[in-house]
Amino acid sequence: MTETSEFADIPTTTLADLLGRDQVMDIGIRPLWGPVPRVAGPAFTVRCPPGDNLMLHAAIHRAPAGSVVVVESGDLDHALAGGNVCAVAQRRGIAGFVADGLIRDLAEVREAGFPVFARGVIPIPGAKKAVAPLGGRVRCGGVRVEAGDVMVADEEGVVAVPAARRSDVLAAARARLAKEAAETLDAWEAAHRARIDEILADAGFEG
Repeated sequence: MTETSEFADIPTTTLADLLGRDQVMDIGIRPLWGPVPRVAGPAFTVRCPPGDNLMLHAAIHRAPAGSVVVVESGDLDHALAGGNVCAVAQRRGIAGFVADGLIRDLAEVREAGFPVFARGVIPIPGAKKAVAPLGGRVRCGGVRVEAGDVMVADEEGVVAVPAARRSDVLAAARARLAKEAAETLDAWEAAHRARIDEILADAGFEG
């Protein structure tokens, strides 16, 4: 098992606690069907200018199996991809799309079970004219993503784990999950109440 695929067992909530707001995409980047499986894999980055989807269509033939295609676009007037593009990506072993934009043919994508995290759907396709390099730095959902960063996406949201920190973050996440699993709800409740009561008392709350 690769280190990036091991993140499939790590909830985005745990990663968000460890990494903070800067690595969590905004709430507009959401699963377009559910229940969606957790997706984890190295980012394959793509930039598409508004109105054009050429480089995403190029990327599905170049992204390695297991990767998560991450798209910078921001276009809310045209679809970046449709059912056939998603089907080819799925057939080639791509783990899913995380796109700052829209797709179409949602029923086909949902039926195929291909994970897409994006801003929504629209039936209007984009053009195929604008050529740009693949694998560069992108901004998606307000988060800077570099090729090879570990993308983890589930029904709670999308988190980008910087590649340089992935080993440390994975170890910290596993330790946190193990600690949580060993703690009973009674123990958590007691510690939680003590902490909240202490904060309230320090703030002068009476009641």
